[in-house]
Amino acid sequence: MILLQANNITKLFGADVILSNIKLEVQTQDRLAIVGRNGAGKSTLLKILAGELTYDEGNVFLAKEATLGYLEQHTGLESDKSILEEMKTVFADLIQQEQELRRLETKMGDPDLIADEAAYQQLLTNYDTKQQAFRLNGGYQYEADIRSVLNGLRFGDKDLSTPIGSLSGGQKTRLALGKLLLQKPDVLILDEPTNHLDISTLDWLEGYLSSYQGAVVVVSHDRYFLDKTVNTVIEIAHNHSVRYKGNYSNYLDQKAANYEKEMKQYEKQQSEIKKMEEFVQKNIARATTTKRAQSRRKQLEKMDRIERPLHDASSAKLTFDIDRRSGNDVLKVKELAYQYPESTSPVFKDVSFHMNRQDRIALTGPNGTGKTTLLKTIIGKLPAKTGHVELGAGVSIGYYDQEQTELHSSKSVLAELWDEYPLMDEKDIRTILGNFLFTGDDVLKVVNTLSGGEKARLALAKLMMQKSNLLIMDEPTNHLDLDSKEVLEGALADYPGTILFVSHDRYFMNKIATQVLEMTDKQIVTYLGNYDYFIEKKQEQQEIADLEALAAETKEPVKHENKSNYHQDKAIKREIRKRERRIAELEERIAELETEIEGNETLLTDPEVFQDYQKAQEITERNEQLQAALLEVMEEWETLIEENESYTQG
Repeated sequence: MILLQANNITKLFGADVILSNIKLEVQTQDRLAIVGRNGAGKSTLLKILAGELTYDEGNVFLAKEATLGYLEQHTGLESDKSILEEMKTVFADLIQQEQELRRLETKMGDPDLIADEAAYQQLLTNYDTKQQAFRLNGGYQYEADIRSVLNGLRFGDKDLSTPIGSLSGGQKTRLALGKLLLQKPDVLILDEPTNHLDISTLDWLEGYLSSYQGAVVVVSHDRYFLDKTVNTVIEIAHNHSVRYKGNYSNYLDQKAANYEKEMKQYEKQQSEIKKMEEFVQKNIARATTTKRAQSRRKQLEKMDRIERPLHDASSAKLTFDIDRRSGNDVLKVKELAYQYPESTSPVFKDVSFHMNRQDRIALTGPNGTGKTTLLKTIIGKLPAKTGHVELGAGVSIGYYDQEQTELHSSKSVLAELWDEYPLMDEKDIRTILGNFLFTGDDVLKVVNTLSGGEKARLALAKLMMQKSNLLIMDEPTNHLDLDSKEVLEGALADYPGTILFVSHDRYFMNKIATQVLEMTDKQIVTYLGNYDYFIEKKQEQQEIADLEALAAETKEPVKHENKSNYHQDKAIKREIRKRERRIAELEERIAELETEIEGNETLLTDPEVFQDYQKAQEITERNEQLQAALLEVMEEWETLIEENESYTQG
């Protein structure tokens, strides 16, 4: 069933075209991502779909009786109620029904009414009807739903009587998301819902959305999140929209393949045009060949010319280098602790770790554990309560602040860099800014008028110019679009120095980190690997803890052989997961092959095709190749299914 539809949407801001001819369809159970560069109009489109913004041309249709919920980017929940009271407002009708049931229950105890059998029977019937309606509407479930959502969004340890007005901005944003999830609209529209969420909360949200009964339309720059939650991608580029089936990784593959195919078609036609034009030029004046030349000219005039495929707009060009090489020992942190002056307990304590040259260490952990505070303590912005920080020989620190407080709000973009490096020529400063996508009059913009993405690029430009050999970065991918994140990853991968960074971007962590330091219970646990390794070890630790808990419940000691049994079970589970991933890949490939075969069979019924023997033969041969490939894939798929069944049954 189509829940939401947008046809030929056009949006202008003044004379600037932001969106043009946008087409979009959302059906029940769709998980749809809208992607594109910063400034492409993604948030504008969401506001149009949600009815928050007008448009200049086109139509938006919402199915009759369908409900729609919208979470705007950077929106926090403002209320004078407590956390629990505000969440309960979602279920005001159910609470009213519950109060009516309590009233009827009280009435049932009235001796005078009990004596009147007919009236009492009518009361019981009325009560039964209302109780059934209450149950069917989720009356016995709504309090559990509230607790579940609040626990998932990390309010489980919070006093739910806490006034919302006393919460931080990030907490208010999470509550706004929680309230919207509890409303369970048929179409859920989310603009950057992963902002302010730590990794465990992201995992919970991914699971929640995967089982969500309605449709989801989302804008996000989190690639892990998009890969796990969406089944359709709408790309907004050059003011237009293109639809792709599959998750974000599938979209990237399809987009690259489409561009290559379209470019080959364009180049082939251009080659044909060139040959025909050369023939016309050489032969139009000759009496013996002029008719053929005129015929070619008519062909050229009637030809449907293929437009050159539009490639993405320019990407930022990031290169991080160093002035000088540091020693092998770069940073030693020993028993470090920090405590706010007004607080009675430390934010963190006994934090110790050691960094060698070219280490790439990701610092992760739940919100509120003090990751940003730790970075600021290391660079000396905050005084340590105990412990000390030791820098190695020749170490110079470059710091990236997620709030961009290092930028001067009243300066122009050009002055922001030029004032730091006054001896450089203006054209060289402009060239650097151009590499970070500040061109023309963009360099004259005042910093406080810049978007979050523009400020992030300017801060990265300043960081790049420092040529420090130790980069300490706090959420460097915040506010960057997906393309800019990939460019940053490439630049940091080639960086010859050492990196310590905080990030909730799991894809970025996986690409950059060689170690993961997790802050838990005001301490740090080290994992010697990237994000995938970190997750694998965490799962292993959880499984061991579950085994120990089970043994404790049954009051049986964990025997020595249990450890070897555990590792054997772990190996089997790992093998099963590996097969399941391969099975999923094969199922996607089977669907692709079957779709292409079906498309070719449809083509063969087209008179223009089957009357062209050569073309029909090519399509037939292609289908034979596809059928052979399909058979091979199906055989591997069946083998893996059987092997997994034997593992699970054994």
